[in-house]
Amino acid sequence: MAKLPVFFFNQDISYELKNKTLVRSWIADAILAEGYGLEELNFIFCSDTYLLGLNQQFLNHDTYTDVITFDNSEELKTVVGDVFISIDRIRENARENKVSARHELCRVMIHGTLHLLGYKDKRKADKLRMTEKEDHYLSQL
Repeated sequence: MAKLPVFFFNQDISYELKNKTLVRSWIADAILAEGYGLEELNFIFCSDTYLLGLNQQFLNHDTYTDVITFDNSEELKTVVGDVFISIDRIRENARENKVSARHELCRVMIHGTLHLLGYKDKRKADKLRMTEKEDHYLSQL
């Protein structure tokens, strides 16, 4: 089987994602299930400080966040993107929500992916739909 174009990187932290092959397939399957093609998807694990800098620079937000997604696709229904994830936020949110850090990380990974698939989360109805999709795909992992 050809290697799926889902890649994992670290920026300013040391973090090792376990079961990369499983996660890679899970993400790719979700993308295909939504009717999209997968050209390249990069997950970049970083610190709160690094992600805050991106949030300030690109979104003019001066707040911590768990994920920022950059859609780099040039063709409709094709995923090309970068998903930056703060491992600091993942650990904090996992403690607050009383879930494992692994579960929270997977939730945020699929959340960032869903943004690339056209899902929004600013309005209440959109947020509800996004959460339903997250739960659906988490149940398949």
